[in-house]
Amino acid sequence: MNNIQQIKEKLEVEQKILLEELRGKGTLNTVTNEWEAMPEKMDTEPDANVLADKFEDFDEREAITETLSARLHDIESALKKIQDGTFGNCETCGKSIEEDRLNANPSARTCKEHMNN
Repeated sequence: MNNIQQIKEKLEVEQKILLEELRGKGTLNTVTNEWEAMPEKMDTEPDANVLADKFEDFDEREAITETLSARLHDIESALKKIQDGTFGNCETCGKSIEEDRLNANPSARTCKEHMNN
């Protein structure tokens, strides 16, 4: 694979963006090393409608945090594979992941044949 440095740079940029987004929605639990949604601060004593809105907002933050955290995990895994020299191999069959697939999704874990498994 000729463009491993470009892929690494692409992954590092996305990693930085994801970390910034996660910091805006949650906090890193240092015990579990997992991101957790953080409720928005309340400035005043809320009424029932405000509380309902805050709970809805928290649910949205939680869903976003889970999605971003999973993506960050995939990116960190790909960066580790680059460091270890195992990047670009399908986790299912061990064959090389197609270059066009890696260009589209640098953190791809499987080849096209196994991408839906």
